[in-house]
Amino acid sequence: MKCWAGLLIVILLVFCPPANGAAVRITDDPGGRIGKYIYRYERLRASGQNVIIDGFCASACTIVLATIPTDRICVTSRAELAFHAAWDIGPRGRPVTNFGATRMVYLMYPSPVRRWIAQRGGLTPRTIFLRGNPLQAMYRSCPS
Repeated sequence: MKCWAGLLIVILLVFCPPANGAAVRITDDPGGRIGKYIYRYERLRASGQNVIIDGFCASACTIVLATIPTDRICVTSRAELAFHAAWDIGPRGRPVTNFGATRMVYLMYPSPVRRWIAQRGGLTPRTIFLRGNPLQAMYRSCPS
């Protein structure tokens, strides 16, 4: 019985987007574990909801650009995305770049975002920020 209820929920999420047209707003997300964000955004994509980036979205949070269709994302003037290489905790608790995960995430991004990253030296331990005119040239502005 539980299996059928779970299957029904998945079917409803995939084929019946929310009627209220509610959007998910990203305002202050420092990121975290890549797998958690992929899972979260895959569910969000299936829900049909739009995404408003209205503040800081860093690290794994930026996977939203790779998972949600571009036409369902809008950005405000406060939107700021921060990109860097993926990392694991290494010896003595220090971060160590995970080259495989970095490449995977980089290849997930839409081509305009990849070009922008490449023009700045790629994903490295140094954080780069996408905001203002360059960001608004890639994504539509949110309606007022």
